[in-house]
Amino acid sequence: MSHHPPMHPIDASPDASIPVAAITGASSGIGYAIARRMLADGYACVLHGNRQFERLTALNREISAQPILCLQQDFRKHDHLHRFVAQAFDWQGRIDVWIHAAGADVLTANREASFESKLRELLDVDVIATILICRWVAERMLAQEKTNRIPSIVTIGWDQAVAGMEGDSGQMFSAVKSAVACFSLSLAKTFGPNVRVNCIAPGWIKTAWGSQASETWTRRAIGESCLNRWGTPEDVANLVGFLASPEAEFLNAQILNLNGGWKPSS
Repeated sequence: MSHHPPMHPIDASPDASIPVAAITGASSGIGYAIARRMLADGYACVLHGNRQFERLTALNREISAQPILCLQQDFRKHDHLHRFVAQAFDWQGRIDVWIHAAGADVLTANREASFESKLRELLDVDVIATILICRWVAERMLAQEKTNRIPSIVTIGWDQAVAGMEGDSGQMFSAVKSAVACFSLSLAKTFGPNVRVNCIAPGWIKTAWGSQASETWTRRAIGESCLNRWGTPEDVANLVGFLASPEAEFLNAQILNLNGGWKPSS
């Protein structure tokens, strides 16, 4: 695992008054928007990426107000995951909010890959890595020194996971994201009341795939929202910002649909 230290060093004795967040999958899409939001909210941030990692190093140079640690890790390599979690916690001695937004890109990368290979990658990254990492994170949160806030974990699901959607992508993501959502609820029940766990289930969010979607898919995305628009990565980041805040400390073990209000497409 490659390790990129903070470009603006922090004091050897971390300031307990500065909250610490970790964002996986922070180099693109929803994770990148979340990283920018958490930095703007005053968090010291551990930022994870794999592909497009240079975007995190550029963000590190751009943001000078908050300490940042950039870590590169391929979550398909499960033997390095425990070390990744340890490095994230060792940096400041604790993590207050862990946002697990990392997921395999099977929609815009490797489009010609078979259904089976895409499914295996999703299971490796979105299910196995998510479960192993979040379990270890919750255990570390339970053991770390207590502060005046309840540590929190946020995972990313999908609003149509339970209902299902036609096609290869629908079959893959309904299975994978249902697993993430149900695991998150179980993790919340396991580690409550000492750790909060919630799952955000976004609807049609205009990430890289949405930006190049056909007119047919664009009409569907807009038509299936009561607000008649695509969601944005910033919409997800805004909900994460609330979930991470003290104002949300009674919100736990929830799957939160973020889709502008779903309706059947006409």
